[in-house]
Amino acid sequence: MNTQILSKKLELIQWLSTLEDKSIIEKLLKFRQEETKNWWESISEEEKKSIEKGISEADNNDLKPHSEAKKLYEKWL
Repeated sequence: MNTQILSKKLELIQWLSTLEDKSIIEKLLKFRQEETKNWWESISEEEKKSIEKGISEADNNDLKPHSEAKKLYEKWL
């Protein structure tokens, strides 16, 4: 793990351990809850259908070679 990130985490832990403001604690808990929501619930129906189609195709062994996928999506890579 990156040393800088680890240091920041420890700094946050120390700060949290001394925090007494209940409103800030509640805001942090709400933030954490929002961050850990099920991503499936936050995507569109179109995205869900696309994912389900891909899973179905994979289950039916209807797969395309990596080279075809790479050509199709290269503009985003």
